[in-house]
Amino acid sequence: MGGHDEPKPMRAEASGPLTGRAEVPGDKSISHRALILGALTVGETRISGLLEGQDVLDTGRAMRAFGASVERVGTGTWRVDGVGIGGFQEPEDVLDHGNSGTGVRLVMGAMATTDITATFTGDASLRSRPMGRITEPLALFGAEARGRRGGRLPITLTGAANPMPVQYATPVPSAQVKSAVLLAGLNAPGETVVIEQEATRDHTERMLRGFGARVRTEQTPEGRAIILTGQPELRPQTIAVPRDPSSAAFPVAAALLVEGSDITLPGVGLNPTRAGLYITLQEMGAGVALENRREEGGEPCADLRVRFGPLKGIEVPPERAASMIDEYPILAVLAANAEGMTTMHGIRELRVKESDRIDAMAQGLEACGVKVEQGDDYLIVHGRGPGGVTGGATVASRLDHRIAMSFLCLGLAARQPVTIDDAATIATSFPSFVELMRCLGARLTG
Repeated sequence: MGGHDEPKPMRAEASGPLTGRAEVPGDKSISHRALILGALTVGETRISGLLEGQDVLDTGRAMRAFGASVERVGTGTWRVDGVGIGGFQEPEDVLDHGNSGTGVRLVMGAMATTDITATFTGDASLRSRPMGRITEPLALFGAEARGRRGGRLPITLTGAANPMPVQYATPVPSAQVKSAVLLAGLNAPGETVVIEQEATRDHTERMLRGFGARVRTEQTPEGRAIILTGQPELRPQTIAVPRDPSSAAFPVAAALLVEGSDITLPGVGLNPTRAGLYITLQEMGAGVALENRREEGGEPCADLRVRFGPLKGIEVPPERAASMIDEYPILAVLAANAEGMTTMHGIRELRVKESDRIDAMAQGLEACGVKVEQGDDYLIVHGRGPGGVTGGATVASRLDHRIAMSFLCLGLAARQPVTIDDAATIATSFPSFVELMRCLGARLTG
């Protein structure tokens, strides 16, 4: 369960119509949480549809290091035999989470109220990202963290010997922070409360309830409160992971950009806290139809039918940012091919993702002939209309899987090929991306 690829350049060039069925991998957010909660349960949890990308594999490896049995029994099918809440053993070695901010932050939360010590690190991108937003609330439980200046990895975390429940208001909308605090609260007595001003993705709350924890939500004068009763007896589960809407965004975007395209994506998760992109696409006039709506693994999902068509620039409301924070890079690519200007405000969080995604998209789009304006928390893209992007550039992916995939999609509809300097990082979230896109008809070489 490990290994990180060397840099691998890749080129995308103008393609004919994309057609066929695109079966994107399982939801990354849900896959992380299924492994962690399975490890915190006594008994066997079975997971189907697990994303077998490097980020999730690193989380599974961490659960093994804490003493859980994590075994692959088939393609996307895994078995986790957990150690129970408070049952984590002290790892014998440093835990390397590669490129995964979600993985490292959630795992820190899960161990923060157990009296053991663990050291966490990651790749160059992850080591540059702020961890104080996690270690500060975990310190309220009694955990102690020591890391590099600026609260950066590597970090050694010692869990609380006598954890106390906390009430914590998140300073920025972040499902990672909320989830880390809730996972820490599992091994604290009484009620742990997280208050958020804007609703963020609620996979953790949904899955905690599925495993038998008591979680309720209340509106308070301070904001939306998520209240967890600590020290529950979690029950092993059988989990079917829906397909990842963030991964689906890339073939969806490619089909919208390449003339004559018509593709279907089955079983894509459409949790309301994750569906902001699809609302935005409707406002842009995109040909995306949601068919066969249903529930899988306790999450709403649907089959997507996507057809090429012209897009119009819009103003994306800032309050929608939390529900589509990972989709802004590919939205910027769509905006570059739309008629008119697309304005994205309230996206400061993109500055501290795997890369500074605002700057990465602005620099890459400008190199491809698109006028862009950026600020601390905004990005404005001046669309060039269908087929209007010049391309012809080599773009720095900055060790960021979403930047890499976004510019490969841009190249499929640009006048000249677009090259990215490193496609290896795509495996962190979407290991089948290149093969899937080629099967649809995309011209990707490298």
